[in-house]
Amino acid sequence: MSDCLFCSIASGAAPGYMVASTPTAAAFLDVRPVFKGHVLVVPKTHIVTLTDLDPSDIPAYFGFVQQIARAVETGLSAGGSFVAINNRVSQSVAHLHTHVVPRTKGDGLKGFFWPRTKYESDAEAFSYAEKVSAVMSS
Repeated sequence: MSDCLFCSIASGAAPGYMVASTPTAAAFLDVRPVFKGHVLVVPKTHIVTLTDLDPSDIPAYFGFVQQIARAVETGLSAGGSFVAINNRVSQSVAHLHTHVVPRTKGDGLKGFFWPRTKYESDAEAFSYAEKVSAVMSS
């Protein structure tokens, strides 16, 4: 897609701090990192959300994400990594991208980026679980 920034970076048509690529995916630095070394992994074809990714492409895509996570941790001497995907909400570019963020103990990232909540009761929690389970069963 010609007007998609991530498609342009992945194809080399737009500048980016490329980390690695495969025939089907690219990894480059996020220009607004949570921590330095924050990498975005994207499919080279224009796909908007994780649910749009063809199931046959999942092993290769997440295998590459796994390799990038290992490289971020090793290459940056990080204690670990945080791996996340936003679908539509908080997705600043409408192209599937997986965040791989280097982590170190005491880095200040607490509870993730949003306030946490609690279920009012076990019954409420089970009702949410059942709603998701019902979709998985159909």
